[in-house]
Amino acid sequence: MKAWLLKDFGLNNLQLGEVPTPTPRAGELLVKVGAVSLNFRDKAIVDGIYEPHLVPKPLIPVSDASGEVVAIGTGVTRFRVGDRVNSTLYSRWIDGAPGPDEPTYCLGMPLPGGLAEYMIIHEESAVRAPGSMTDEEASTLPIAALTAWYSLMDVGNLQPGQTVLVQGTGGVSIFAAKIALAHGAKVIATSSNDANLAKVKSLGVHAGVNYRTNPDWEKQVLELTDGLGADVTIEVAGGDGINKSIAATKVQGVVAQVGFLTGQTSAVNLMPLIFRQTTLRGIAVAPRSSFERMNPFLNKHNIKPVIDHIYPFAEAVKAFEHLARGPFGKVVIKIAD
Repeated sequence: MKAWLLKDFGLNNLQLGEVPTPTPRAGELLVKVGAVSLNFRDKAIVDGIYEPHLVPKPLIPVSDASGEVVAIGTGVTRFRVGDRVNSTLYSRWIDGAPGPDEPTYCLGMPLPGGLAEYMIIHEESAVRAPGSMTDEEASTLPIAALTAWYSLMDVGNLQPGQTVLVQGTGGVSIFAAKIALAHGAKVIATSSNDANLAKVKSLGVHAGVNYRTNPDWEKQVLELTDGLGADVTIEVAGGDGINKSIAATKVQGVVAQVGFLTGQTSAVNLMPLIFRQTTLRGIAVAPRSSFERMNPFLNKHNIKPVIDHIYPFAEAVKAFEHLARGPFGKVVIKIAD
């Protein structure tokens, strides 16, 4: 089969090649990949800044995929040939709290991912793809949608009428906005791009703040919330900007730390964190059970992803370059014709 192989760190070392089509073992599904979507994690792996000591070489990257089951191993009971399924990032995290070694079993690194014509997914980690979505649409769910859902619903315990702050207009933030709006919450979005703020407001977001022209953007968020701050903040930036997110979040609110776009280390000012009694929660996606709770909600509210561009399989490098520029929504690669 054809597969993109990361032979060393750097996008120039992501090369299209031929590898044997895998054979499903007991409990495994062989999936003909229809489409994959890119996340910042995928870019960070290629760049060599995401747990580089864990990256095997060569590696078939990209965790988020949707496709059709074309063969099954012995003992498989949850799916049949012909079913459409999604991958999940953590192949062994089914429910409850994650185990201490979950990152060892992540698709797309260190396990082979979906940037290939076929991939292996264990039946216990697979989720039935929504029938209302194409493979391109469904491929955006495993990290972007699920991270947003878990942060808001399972961790943030979001209630109708509350306020959600989302940072930027990438995949997680747009899904968070759509889910929060469907749940009856108010949404404030930040971005450095007024055109993107206009786009996200057209989705129903109540207010937008340009953090480049308003460097004290947290003060504007407070003004928009009568001095209280957001109930749940989806923090994608990382770095020292976490202090502004804490300031923009209400007393005893939740800051869901889901990303590290501006840095993997942070100097947190402890006194505001303590006095505001903020819950600062690291979010590393979610278990399969949360995925299965999310999909009916997406169907009920007809929530679809915002896809910035769909690239053909042969143009995977261009898709990564697009991701690096900062898309509005998701970047998708169509695998199967």
